[in-house]
Amino acid sequence: WADQLIKKLTLDEKIGQLFMVPAYSNLDDKHVEELYQLVDTFKVGGLIFMQGGPVRQARLNNDLQNRSRVPLMVAMDAEWGLGMRLDSTISFPWQMALGAIDDPNLVYEFGTEAARELRRMGVHVSFSPVVDVNNNSANPVINARSFGENREQVATRGIAYMKGLQDHNVLACAKHFPGHGDTDVDSHEDLPLISHNRDRLDSIELYPFRRLVKRGLGSAMVAHLYIPALDTTRNCPSTLSKPTIDGVLKKEMGFKGLIFTDAMTMKGLANYYEPGAMHVAALKAGNDVLLFPGDVAVAFTKIKEAIANGELTEADITAKCHKILKFKEWCGLPFKRTVEVAHIVEDLNNSRAQAVHQKLAAESLTLLKNDQDLLPIQLNSYTSIAVLNVGEEKNNAFTERFAEHFSFDTFSMAPSPDFSTSKYLVDTLSTYDLVVVNILKSSRRPSTNYGVNQQSVRLANSIAGNTKVILNIFSNPYALGNLLSPDRSDALLIAYHDDEMTQKVVADALAGATPIRGRLPITAYAKYPSGSGISTNPLNVLRHVSPDLIGADIKDLARIDSIANEGIMMGAYPGCRVLAAKGGQIFYDKSFGNQTYDGGLRVDQNTVYDVASITKIVASTLSLMKLQDDGVINVDYNLCDYLPLSDDCDYYNMNLREMLSHFAKLKDWIPFYLNTLEGGVLKPELFRTEAEDGYRTEVSSGLYIKDSYRDSIYANIISTPLRVVREYKYSDLGYYFVQDIIERKTGLPLNEYAMQTFYKPLDLNTIGYLPLERLPLSQVAPTENDTYFRHQSVHGHVHDPGAAMMGGVGGHAGIFSDAYDLAVLMQMLLNGGEYGGERFLQQETVNYFTDCHYCDQDNRRGIGFDKPTKALNSGPTCNSVSAESFGHSGFTGTLVWADPEHDIVYVFLSNRVYPDGANRKLLDLDIRTRIQQAIYDAFDIPARAVLSSPFHN
Repeated sequence: WADQLIKKLTLDEKIGQLFMVPAYSNLDDKHVEELYQLVDTFKVGGLIFMQGGPVRQARLNNDLQNRSRVPLMVAMDAEWGLGMRLDSTISFPWQMALGAIDDPNLVYEFGTEAARELRRMGVHVSFSPVVDVNNNSANPVINARSFGENREQVATRGIAYMKGLQDHNVLACAKHFPGHGDTDVDSHEDLPLISHNRDRLDSIELYPFRRLVKRGLGSAMVAHLYIPALDTTRNCPSTLSKPTIDGVLKKEMGFKGLIFTDAMTMKGLANYYEPGAMHVAALKAGNDVLLFPGDVAVAFTKIKEAIANGELTEADITAKCHKILKFKEWCGLPFKRTVEVAHIVEDLNNSRAQAVHQKLAAESLTLLKNDQDLLPIQLNSYTSIAVLNVGEEKNNAFTERFAEHFSFDTFSMAPSPDFSTSKYLVDTLSTYDLVVVNILKSSRRPSTNYGVNQQSVRLANSIAGNTKVILNIFSNPYALGNLLSPDRSDALLIAYHDDEMTQKVVADALAGATPIRGRLPITAYAKYPSGSGISTNPLNVLRHVSPDLIGADIKDLARIDSIANEGIMMGAYPGCRVLAAKGGQIFYDKSFGNQTYDGGLRVDQNTVYDVASITKIVASTLSLMKLQDDGVINVDYNLCDYLPLSDDCDYYNMNLREMLSHFAKLKDWIPFYLNTLEGGVLKPELFRTEAEDGYRTEVSSGLYIKDSYRDSIYANIISTPLRVVREYKYSDLGYYFVQDIIERKTGLPLNEYAMQTFYKPLDLNTIGYLPLERLPLSQVAPTENDTYFRHQSVHGHVHDPGAAMMGGVGGHAGIFSDAYDLAVLMQMLLNGGEYGGERFLQQETVNYFTDCHYCDQDNRRGIGFDKPTKALNSGPTCNSVSAESFGHSGFTGTLVWADPEHDIVYVFLSNRVYPDGANRKLLDLDIRTRIQQAIYDAFDIPARAVLSSPFHN
């Protein structure tokens, strides 16, 4: 294509191909008209898109491409992704942060993602990577744009970035040749002097370029630098230096790719050369593309004059034009030049992009100090934690994510607080066991010390004299060099950037959800030279990740949205939440619908649901497991060993293991509330509308039952004959006994024991009985409009009548929770009883309770836990769960499930009983199971084999 086209172009068209002009999608019609003229009149060969938005740029790109006879080569200065130039797109970590990442393969992964996004935008050239070795901390223009001060590190990561781009059909452009790292002058403002001798240039500045050229670099950008060791011509910028470009880059290094000037409007060039003359000189020096050329008409005229007077030859122009066309052919421009506008913003911000962003931010975090292994923060290590945000409001992405791991109080202050504010904060924060100080609102400018001032660090130091302090610097590590005693805190973490993703990964890292592995790419402070960094190990706690980070298929996960919305549309429930995690990483977490069908409050990640029979495993069974660990109970013993039963009672020798496995001949349930009614009306001797002595057991809003009625419930159970046949029969009744045993053995109500033993130590914020004691009513999803017992809408009180008559605390029902807290408990079990660095249960106990003990007798249940059926297409689960998996469902429309073999946790919460508990659409539509199958399909996990024999852990 290039060989044929070059024969058809006129000299003017060939000259036009050498210009790459700036295009802005955020300017007015006048700018667009100027671009039309450049394309129509001067036949320019390329565009460098600058500020704007993706949709606007795509439309402008298509407009200009359609006007141009020869497809336009499109470039962008996108060193840290499209976010460097466009709104509504991702700004990935800058190259200094990438230099902190230990694994260059992640830099290649970034280059791959950058290429995908650039191609989606119709961009063919990325003016990256920056391979300047930044060994001057005062450098005002390169600085954090460099991979660091070590030449090998710069070269290795530069190659990785380059390959990521070029392996995916985007031309990489290494800059700023011959090396802009060791200067304190910005070439945008003046011409920097690089005074080093040739040996030094070869060993440092030129080294990365030489390495990239050998690995197939496609293009290079020449900087405006005055380097006498390469060209002694007074004030001759390297952009116009033939010894530098033709001599060093092309002949010495053997570079055959495209050569771009840096922007020709920059003062490092424009202050010393006239328009037109500089363009001719740039072509004579060996450049192929004139970038940001300024006045194209003047440049065009001067180039033609230079050809006429023999200063340039037409052969020179033809050779440069042919090379440009060859690269256009490599980019695929002869076959596709326009961009599909539809869904472009969604495509640029998809799960894959988010996953790469999260991975890069997390892997770059650099821990410089960690006294007494303060990080990661282990559960229960501190009774009081405070977070101080400097430069930002109290609530931000950090506090939102940190709240998933710990309970804490939040404070904020301006970067330079007055004396009274400083004193108040020091006095107040010094009373906490642990204080996390976040230096936020950073700046990229060295003149502001990157947004980090001495006052905020001094305040952190003052607190550190009284308590443990973690100091997180969300900024350039060079800031440390200008501070007095920046490391008096117990832990010092460099995060490089201040954005939402970085704030989230820092919160996860402090909690041990991710390891910390970064290494300083520059010397930030005398004590912390390049290469400094302390590694930490993760603590197996949950964290949110993009699905692509763990290889989940997005198309399968999209089915979950469809199924969940189908349930709402069909009236199976007004709202729901779905959460799924693999390997401790939450890759799906969404809420759908409203708390009620009339369009009330939207359900969200804070909505709390009545989980009904899930209570059996997350309160009663967990408590029994802990008591078994402590040697207080043994589930192989009988009821008579723990309860004062008469020896002629049918329940006397009931075995706990059988009872908890629903294999003890118990009746399925007893409608206890019927005995409190007479003619469908509540018996007045049993109830009060206000609490009073003897009637303080709250059943629901404004309804209290006689305190002693709990004894009547136990008597009712014991007087109910056992079933004759010993076979599997699901029953709530055994959990009334379980509750009694736990309370007798611990001396605490079940709700308090579960809270003290599991929920508080795990720092869970929503789970527990009696939600209205700690949560606003608006946060709780309502359940049934009870027309048969309580005669009111049940909201904030337990739905189950039996548990309600026990005051809201039942062994079988009564727990309210959000999905996250349930996921933590299930992940703790998958971890073998350990979470956040603390052991809650022994591995052997977890295995014993989650095993199937009576499978050979057609009973799939574990001890308290539900299990999958042997046969496929039946039971509570999809076909792909493993035989070792376990969980439980709830009458209100809930399900939790954990799978040790596949390391998956699944939580489904809804209020399907609103407003009518007889609504079976959730079951009829098989919503929960279909969603679970979509989760397993996302990882290509096949159906388990049909089990014809007993299965055990």
